[in-house]
This record gives sequence, structure tokens and C-alpha cells, in this order.
Amino acid sequence: MNTPISRPIGKETFFLSAVCACLAIFSLDAGASSHREAPFIATQPSVDGTDLYMFRSYETGRQGYVTVLADYIPFQDPQGGPNFYQFNQNALYEIHFDNDGDAKEDITFQFSFKSTSKGTTLPSGGKNVEIPLIDSGPISGVNPATLNVRETFNVNVVRGDSTTGARTPLTRIATGATTFDKPVDNIGDKTFGSTTGYETYAAQHIYDVAIPGCGAGRVFVGQRKEPFFIAVGKIFDLVNLNPLGPEVNGNKNDLENKNISTIAMEIPISCLVTAADPVIGAWTTASLRQGQTLNPTPARGINGAVVAGGQWVQVSRLGMPLVNEVIIGLDDKDRFNSSKPSTDSYFANYVTNPTLPTLIQALFPSAHAPTNFPRTDLVAAFLTGISGLNQPQHVTPSEMLRLNTSIPPNYGAQNPLGVAGGDNAGFPNGRRPGDDVVDLSLRVAMGALCVLTGNTDTLKVGCKPSDAPAGGLPFTDGVRKTYTDFQRVFPYLDTPLPGNFNN
Repeated sequence: MNTPISRPIGKETFFLSAVCACLAIFSLDAGASSHREAPFIATQPSVDGTDLYMFRSYETGRQGYVTVLADYIPFQDPQGGPNFYQFNQNALYEIHFDNDGDAKEDITFQFSFKSTSKGTTLPSGGKNVEIPLIDSGPISGVNPATLNVRETFNVNVVRGDSTTGARTPLTRIATGATTFDKPVDNIGDKTFGSTTGYETYAAQHIYDVAIPGCGAGRVFVGQRKEPFFIAVGKIFDLVNLNPLGPEVNGNKNDLENKNISTIAMEIPISCLVTAADPVIGAWTTASLRQGQTLNPTPARGINGAVVAGGQWVQVSRLGMPLVNEVIIGLDDKDRFNSSKPSTDSYFANYVTNPTLPTLIQALFPSAHAPTNFPRTDLVAAFLTGISGLNQPQHVTPSEMLRLNTSIPPNYGAQNPLGVAGGDNAGFPNGRRPGDDVVDLSLRVAMGALCVLTGNTDTLKVGCKPSDAPAGGLPFTDGVRKTYTDFQRVFPYLDTPLPGNFNN
């Protein structure tokens, strides 16, 4: 193959021929994303996108901004030493925005990472020997001497096509620098003094940034407490729970004692919308180099065992929650995560003729699946947005998270059921940390929109209550949080659990 190899790595140029030989392994269909939901991505946790949140900022004084949170690296135990959880240096992480409804990105923010070892040594028997740990003492401030591995990142904004558009770096307003430090994970209370000590340390990594063509925004990248809540084990054990409740807190949140790695941005609304339409769509992706080889004599330093090259290949995609887990068929999960919204017609049958409701009815005969086919209500929920709420004026059906930025934030009255609970600032109009997307996704799959739209179809979803005999039932996984369980200030997600959590 004649695919050019970019960024050869120092002395490892010798291995480029081996990289070329590996290119065929990572074809465009080998992609994969979200809490281990696809076969390939289950082997690549550092690029596994787990959740995407997008909402009007509700921190006091920040209502003119949109906050977007892209979470990666699932199921993080707080005791993650000695290396803890770092973003992949050989990956490209992106957040894409579509502001005209054509299923193509108009603005993309690209994040790339670098981990640098400081080679900290200690005298031992008359020799200075490198330590085996990521830190050598208590940590405070940005990039202290006691931090043995410095993780940094750069952010570019791209207009138009994310692969061919011009890239311009974001800069720190305070210094003009284009490189940002990421805080190390919450190693533990002896390292940071306390939970409050870690949060003080992490907050020093919230940057006011100049976004070219947009004005000022904010960026934070770092570990947070896992915000998603779900009875994972029971749901994927053939729904081994009572989906009709009635208790919404009757089951264990299997992610309660986990952490996550978050890419957080706060962007002016005026940067993301057009004058004609306040609705925007978003999705996050991660890509790897098309080829890689293992170095039999690894170079010293971080990731010296891998040589990567070739074109970027998308391996993770995430917009609306739970799409790949419970909608896309098993054999197409990798393909979905390598695809773009503009090609979603390939996956249309999974939305118009879903299997999840049929499975639920088989397991629970009283939970009758909807009878309207094709499921135009699910097309509205997942592919177009709901008319009058978050549907672009000129929409191409495609899967992404959509937000009507003209609807003000509703902090004091947030309802975890979002629009279904009378709160139009919540899911599926964007997504906030406190929105119960598991319960909502179950209910929508079982026909909730057909009931909500009424006999006159006020929501314009193409069905009626009689099409969904179970559409009004309170389906639940028995796990719920609310907005009060999360912070009210950027980046909104809670302090990660410390490494000594179980001690």
C-alpha cells in the first residue's frame, strides 16, 4: 500500500515498513464507542467515548454559553495506579457541531495529547535511579516538581470539513499559550490532602480561552466522578429487574464508585448557531492512526513500545446516549462507530424497526411493544429532533445530540425526565448530567412519544396513543439522580473519587 506515513518517531523510522504492513488491519470498517458497547472499542478503552452532554450553561452569569462534556475511558477504578488514566497520545479526540441541519460538521474542536516523563530519580546505594511512580510527593499547583509525568494537550478549531478545513489553535487568554496542562488523576488524599485539596488543584486547570472567530470560552480536561447512572449488570442480564418499577431508586447504580475522563468546553452560543436557526447538533469522535506496530526494543519514555502512522481512522462515535448499546445490531456496532452522521441511512432499519421493544415484550408479556411501523416516533427522537422543540429548520435525518439554544436553562426546576416531565430545557433537547436518559430511552422505545403526542399528533411524530399500548407505563431501571447530585459550576461534574477510596 502507498498510504503515506506521517510523523515518524525518531529512531523508530526503521519500523515504518512494518507500520505499512499493518495498515490493512485497520480498515475504515474496523472502527468502534460508549461503555464497551462495540467489539473493537472494548479492546481500546483510551478512545472509548462513553457519554456526551450538551446544554445551556446554568452557572450564574453564564447563560449565554453552551456547555459540552465528552467523557472517555470507561469503568475507571479510583485505584488506578501506578499509571492511572491518560489520554492516548496516538489518538485524535474531536467534538463536532452541525448548525444547519445537513448532517455534516460546521465547527469541530480537535484535542491532541502528550505525556512527558520527567525521569525523576532518587539516590539509591550511590546511584541516582528513576522512580517507578507518577508522583514523588504531595501535589499542588500546575505542573509541580513532584509530578513525574506531565500530561498536556492542544486544541484546534476547524471550520467546515474536519479533515480538510483550516485549523486554528485555541489560546490561553492570560498568556497566549497554545499548550494546556491536564491535572493528574485523583491519586489519593495523602497526595492532595483531601477531596477539597484535589478539587482546588483541578480547578487551576480550568482555562479561559480565546476561540478564533468566537470570542472567549472555557476549557477543562481531567478526571471526574462518573456521572452516568444505570443498573448495568441487571439490564444486560436480559433485563434482570422489574422495568415497571415502581421504585426509581430501587436498584444499585453500578457506576457509582467509578471515575471518568472528561473533555469539557464552554462555548458562546453565538459561536455555534446561525442567524436562521437556534438548533445545533453535536457528536464526539476519537480516531487512531491507521497503522501501528509494536517496537521489540521500546524507546525510553512514554508509549515507546508503539509506533503509529498513516491516516486517521475514526474508531469511536457518540451523540445520543445508548444508541449503539441497545439499537444498533451486534454485527454493525463497529461500523456505526466508524461512520459519519451523513451516512446514517445505512442504519435506518435499526431505528424504524427496532428489536429492543420486541425483546422487552418477550421478557415481560404485559409490556406490549408498539405496533406502528416504520417507527416514525423513533426517527424524530434519534434522527431529526422533535418538531417545534429541537428539530432544525432544514434537517437531514442523522443521529446526533440536538439542542435548541433559544430555550433558557431551567436550573431550579430541572426535571430528570426532561421534556417528558414538562422541562423543555432537558433531554432529548440536549442532555444534562441529571437527565435520566436510561428511563427515558426505555419509555421512548416502548412508545412514550405516541402517547404524549395525542390523537391529533401535536408533536408530529407520526403515531397515536393506540399504537403504543405500553407507551404510558413508567419504565425504569430503578436508578435515578437529579441535578442536585452535580455541581452548578463548570465543568459541572463532581470531584473524582480518590485512589484511597476503599481504604
